[in-house]
Formats: sequence, structure tokens, C-alpha cells
Amino acid sequence: MARLQQGLTGRQKAAVLMISLGPDVSANIFKHLSDDEIEQLTLEIANVRKVEPQEKENVLSEFHQLCVAQEYISSGGIKYAKDVLEKALGPQRAIEMINRLTATLQVRPFDFARKADPSQILNFIQNESPQTIALILSYLQAEQASLILSSLPQEKQADVAKRIALMESTNPEIVSEVEKVLEQKLSATVVSDYSSAGGIQAIVDILNGVDRGTERTILDSLEIQDPELAEEIKKRMFVFEDIVSLDNRAIQRIIREIENADLQLALKVAGDEVKDVVFKNMSKRMAETFKEEMEYMGPVRLRDVEEAQTRIVAIIRRLEESGEIVIARGGRDDIIV
Repeated sequence: MARLQQGLTGRQKAAVLMISLGPDVSANIFKHLSDDEIEQLTLEIANVRKVEPQEKENVLSEFHQLCVAQEYISSGGIKYAKDVLEKALGPQRAIEMINRLTATLQVRPFDFARKADPSQILNFIQNESPQTIALILSYLQAEQASLILSSLPQEKQADVAKRIALMESTNPEIVSEVEKVLEQKLSATVVSDYSSAGGIQAIVDILNGVDRGTERTILDSLEIQDPELAEEIKKRMFVFEDIVSLDNRAIQRIIREIENADLQLALKVAGDEVKDVVFKNMSKRMAETFKEEMEYMGPVRLRDVEEAQTRIVAIIRRLEESGEIVIARGGRDDIIV
């Protein structure tokens, strides 16, 4: 078993790890780091002249051990992780590993709720205050929170969304109290910590998963209540009309990926700018066929149009996540040169 790298700082180990994992994997990891972290890590990587094979092996081994230990803590708690690690690494190494992890890798509040069915959670929280609902949703998986937010009464949706976006750190006692009440209702087991949740990115992740109608209702309401907040949220989101901001190559890739019927529905009520951009990226024959079929389509339900747009946006976001297209989110960091 490789020994832990005692001679390197944490930042140096991270640099060696990024180099060892290769550019593709490292690029995906960078997406989850802050600007400061990216800058510091980039400088550290630039300072690395050569990675010795043994050094690389030791850093990868340590990283693997930390990941395994984190999984043990998440699945069975500190005591379970300690018992398993002692058997695998020996008492001294196990204690060393646990001490390094316990401060940062404990299970987040409402872990039990993240394993529960969204409809079950909705039944218990739909009559709570918007602030309580916002607190709970901010700790759930984005997919769960999206389903619950979509199912709330429309008059509550924007209020809850706004509270999530403006939420910073919450008093640990309040988090603990709300958690205990919900835990009793769901009859589950939880190990809690008191990390912060909420914020603009949290509500963006949630809104990215709701249906188009809910998304529009919430953003329209927020534009009235808090225009600056609504604008900040929209900057980080991608909606169907934003297809005009993509380059031709990306639009052509999207057209190949989506169903013609969905695109025809989505374009039915789209503005001229959106239609022009899409048709420009089709062959002349395909564009003419599309226009004819849309004319023969006749009146369509707004709900069907919104569902088609939601499916298209989901595909666009998936293509972005896989690195096949680039969506500019605003700011210098997203300028393509």
C-alpha cells in the first residue's frame, strides 16, 4: 500500500492529481471549482515540471483512499467508516484518514429526504411557510426540488424560488429543528451537519428541471418582485429563446439531435429572430418543408408547445454538459475566442 505523500502540500497533490487524470477529466473537475480555486490550481500545475511515476502512484492511491473513506462515512457513518478502514489500512492509517475527512465530508442535513419520494415530501411540506419550504428544497437534489416546486400552488412558487435564491447560511438550530420534524414524519434516519445551502445557483439548478410553464411563471413573478434577482437568475439559465445566442455549429448539432415534431411545435409561437436563426442552419429544402408543415399544423395547445420547448432545452443542456456545445452564461469567462 502506498504511503501518504507527506512531502507535498494539498495544492501540490491536487496539481499532480489533475495532471495524472488527463485534460478531459481535469476539465470537467474545473467546472465545479470557484474562480479562485481554478486560478490557484492552474498556477500550481504550471509550476510542475515533471511527475515521477512513484509520486503519481502515491497521489492517486491517496485520492482513491479518501474517496472510499468518504463513501463509507456517507453510507454508514463515522464509526462504520472507522471499522472498515481499520481492517483495510490498520488503526493508525484509519484514524489519520478519518481525522482528515470528518471536518468536511459528513452527511449534509436532510440526507434522509434526498432518498425519499418527492410526492411524499410534498405531502408533508406543502402547507408549511414559504421560508420552511425553501429551506428544505435547498438541501434536496435538484431533480427532487424541481418536481416539488412544480407541484406547489402558483402563488407560492415564485415566493419559494426567491427565498432559495436569497438564502445564505441558516442558523444550525433552525436547520436541525426543521430536519427533526420532517424526519419524524418520514420515519427515517439522518446524520446531520450544518453546511450552508440555497443561493442563486441552487434555484437555477431547480428551475432547470421544472416544466417550462412553471419556469415562466416563477421568472415572470420575480421580474415584478425583484427585477435584479430575476435578471441574475436568467443570466445563469438557458431557455428556448436563448438558442439565438448559440453559434451556427451548435445549432446544427441541436437540430440533428432533436425530433422534428418537437422543433416544429417549439417554433410555432417563437419570435422571428428565433425562427430565422434555426432556418438559417437548415438546408434550404429542409427549411421550406418545416415552414409548410408548420402552416398545415393549425392551432396547437400552448401546453404542448411548452413541453416541446422543455424537451429541447433538456437536450441542449445535456449537450452542453457533455461538452458538445458551449453556452455562454455571460461575463468574460464565457467569451469564446
